Amino acid sequence: MSENISWKAKLQDQMPQDWAKEIDEFESSIVLNKQGKMEPRIFAETRLRRGAYGQRYDNGHRNDGKQIRQLKYPNQGMFKGPDTHWDAPGMERIKFPWGGITADQLEVMADLAEEYSDGIGHITTRQDFQLHFIHIEDTPNIMRRLAAVGITTREACGNSVRNVTACPLAGVCNTQAFDVTPHSKAIFQFMLGHPDAQDFGRKFKIAFSGCPGEGCGLVNMHDMGFIAKKVMVNGKETKCFDVYVGGGLGPVPYNAKLLFENHPEDEILPATQAVARVYGRLGEKKIRGMARIKFLVAKLGIEEFRKLVVEERKILPHDPRWTTLISECAKEQESVPQKPSELKDGSYPKGFVEWAKTNAYKQIQPGYTTVYVKVPLGDLTSKQLRGLAELSRTFVKDTVRTSVEQNLLFRWVPNADLPAFYEALGKLGLNEANANTISDITSCPGTDTCKLGISASRGLARELSSQLDKQMESLPPEVKNLKLKVSGCPNSCGQHPMSDLGFYGVSRKSGSYAVPHFQMVIGGEWTNNGGTYGMAVAAVPSKRIPEAMKRLTDKFVKERQKDENFQKFIARVGKVEIKNVLQDLTVLPTHDAEPELFTDWGDPREYTIADIGKGECAGEIVAPAEFSTTAAENKVFEAQLKLDAKDFKGAVDYAYESMVFAAEAVIRNHHREYVGNADTTVDIFRKSFFNTGVFVKHVNNTQFAAFLFKAHDNKLANPNPDEAHRQVEEAQLYLEAVYSYMNNAEPGPVPAAK
Repeated sequence: MSENISWKAKLQDQMPQDWAKEIDEFESSIVLNKQGKMEPRIFAETRLRRGAYGQRYDNGHRNDGKQIRQLKYPNQGMFKGPDTHWDAPGMERIKFPWGGITADQLEVMADLAEEYSDGIGHITTRQDFQLHFIHIEDTPNIMRRLAAVGITTREACGNSVRNVTACPLAGVCNTQAFDVTPHSKAIFQFMLGHPDAQDFGRKFKIAFSGCPGEGCGLVNMHDMGFIAKKVMVNGKETKCFDVYVGGGLGPVPYNAKLLFENHPEDEILPATQAVARVYGRLGEKKIRGMARIKFLVAKLGIEEFRKLVVEERKILPHDPRWTTLISECAKEQESVPQKPSELKDGSYPKGFVEWAKTNAYKQIQPGYTTVYVKVPLGDLTSKQLRGLAELSRTFVKDTVRTSVEQNLLFRWVPNADLPAFYEALGKLGLNEANANTISDITSCPGTDTCKLGISASRGLARELSSQLDKQMESLPPEVKNLKLKVSGCPNSCGQHPMSDLGFYGVSRKSGSYAVPHFQMVIGGEWTNNGGTYGMAVAAVPSKRIPEAMKRLTDKFVKERQKDENFQKFIARVGKVEIKNVLQDLTVLPTHDAEPELFTDWGDPREYTIADIGKGECAGEIVAPAEFSTTAAENKVFEAQLKLDAKDFKGAVDYAYESMVFAAEAVIRNHHREYVGNADTTVDIFRKSFFNTGVFVKHVNNTQFAAFLFKAHDNKLANPNPDEAHRQVEEAQLYLEAVYSYMNNAEPGPVPAAK
């Protein structure tokens, strides 16, 4: 407690007073929770809104096999609530709006990582930082030390407006309409703690992009997004935005819809407030899996949603901050630290030329370069963070930004200083080339620290990146520029749907063992603000993924037509041919023949489950439930083919049939002889497995079962492309949930119906 008092007293005058007050109140809530005087679910939401999460913790080891340091308080740090029990350290998420980070902030991150965490500061796919393995008692001091250098963790998590992201090249980009930094700053300040944003059913994410064609802002995947443009108004070039709403990833990605075209820049704050009020009033509150704004927009339709927002805007009380915040933020221009200069011909450090080809971006301002610092897996040590702070002061002052690719960008490096900058990065072990190439892989934490992780996303990303870096010189240009993203589960934290090749963790069962797998997702698009989502084509054991990826890229290089990118190649070749290329890799291994496939990347432990009895027949006995899951697999694949052929009715019909077969598998897992029609199957599943909580217990998500009920109860007679795409995705995810159930549920009689 003496440390608490000293930090509080030392930093009291250095923190914004409203932030200091909030941290004091949070510290009190920790005490009340430990005394049993605060309802656990209230404390859970309270800590989440301060960025404090529960995390996975496997006996003192990270899943990359590295022993973490001795815990500071081995018998303390318990986070207890209805949604999580922290019998070990947790995680603190820290907001960096638009990705901007100063030298002082980098140094504080270094200190906090060293003193409270495992010595690592982790960059996330939303331009945040995270500290893992921290204790609840330490969080108020962490928050105070951050607040003293202008950082808040407020609403970094919880049902709130999360970090506002923006293109890290904003202001120096060659394709931007204009710099969106002031607007993202203004939205962050305006919505932070705003009373109209406190009654959401789920999180709300906002993004800004300076142009429509690139992927730095990824507006298509956001709850609300803004794409900058200029139009002529009364003969004068004027700044405005195309405003999008209702996008989102998660298990089923939704494309954002155009809410307003050519929206004036002084109207973006009231528009955001109006959207927040409509969402807060009409959004789902009871079923968390259906509570994102994307479901509300899909339910109402964009025309009706737009009408409600326009009506809400008309009745908003005037707020002078709508215009003053943007103009004030626009005045806070970056200070260009040094004069422009040009790189002189001469003898360069070893590796510099190759590094500059991939990591140096020529700014729109002559004489300056933005340097991409490739940060493998987004992890920076305390030593590296301190070194980067020094580089910021020496070369670029405070013009550093994080990216959604989990890298750092140093803006305004004078061209003549590039060799010296490269050498300085080398001393920190951060002068890797190949930023923004196929080896620069985005990954969520996966099974390293996330409780939802199914497969080791970081382990796979590390392995693929290592292999690809070694092959980079021999890779064709069309392969070098592919985007790879990995998620540890279907929830898309690694943003796998919007990559050329994406992977998300699943599992399959072989005998009495579970085999870590990844679903391969193909055909996504990072450009055009994440314009197209890919779809799962095959579940492949984790250890076979490098071979699967090699086969696809080799086929692409060999058979692509002139100027054909990967998305167009996949569309032309078709999923049947792609699946045939991978088919033998999807066959489940036997433990005796290939024991290495029963462990995941970077984790020596076997994925075992409870043993089940073998049949008395000398041959393998195939359980009836397996026939049903196989039929479900076939149906969902046929649905994808119908979708590719633009037969949207056929796609939803096959997707629905897939879900019925998957539900049948659940029933037959308990009643081998079961045979029934669709109505009976769904009725039994609803009453005996969903209403009883048996299915949810083993899957830990109500949303997947809701996909089946929605498809059954509201059959789509004339689906549009979005509805068809969505139902096919939902069928795939429901099938994955059924696999999860089958892996974990004990055989026995069908549960009594409720």
